Amino acid sequence: MVDENKLAQIKQLIASAEEAIRVAKGMLEGDLGESDADAISNEISHLQKARSVGSVDHNGRVVEGVFDGLNMVGPDGKQYNVPANYASKSKLVEGDVLKLTISNDGSFVFKQIGPVERKRLIGMLNQDDTTGEYQVLANGKSYKVLLASITYFKGEVGDEVVILVPTDKQTDWAAVENIVKGGESQSNLDAVPSTVTIQPETHELEKEKTVDDLEI
Repeated sequence: MVDENKLAQIKQLIASAEEAIRVAKGMLEGDLGESDADAISNEISHLQKARSVGSVDHNGRVVEGVFDGLNMVGPDGKQYNVPANYASKSKLVEGDVLKLTISNDGSFVFKQIGPVERKRLIGMLNQDDTTGEYQVLANGKSYKVLLASITYFKGEVGDEVVILVPTDKQTDWAAVENIVKGGESQSNLDAVPSTVTIQPETHELEKEKTVDDLEI
């Protein structure tokens, strides 16, 4: 008799391999720009990690997945909306493992259960003239940041921003830890270790969807 769990894992591995091959072919044929290829490569990486560490239990009511900077990617490949206020308050970093519990009334409860190792960078806050999105330029790289974080700290273009990024991988997104007005606290920041670990947190979220609305 075929082991259904093993069969599902094999199908997931095949899907990941096919997506990786598609990206590689696109790069060879010149159909994908470098940024597009990087974005798809990150998506594959998140999905592979979610499938290796995540799970879906209790009829889809408990899902463990990986934060991609905006959403939680589940082992089923679906994206679960992570409210920006929660991600900002918890200083979630791309690659963090999250646990989502969907209550009977449809409310979402997230818990950070596998924070990745972080490093702290200091950069300059910029804003894209076309999209209006905020970015932080640090160590020659531009990182996307959540608007909720910039709004909370009342950030303005030109401010110094303390961000957190994964230690062991390249990322497009960063978590905002603090904003320094005019750099007046720079000497204190220089004394802070460059690698930090954030303890898991649990926050009850406002009801955003009902269970019937979820495509699980």
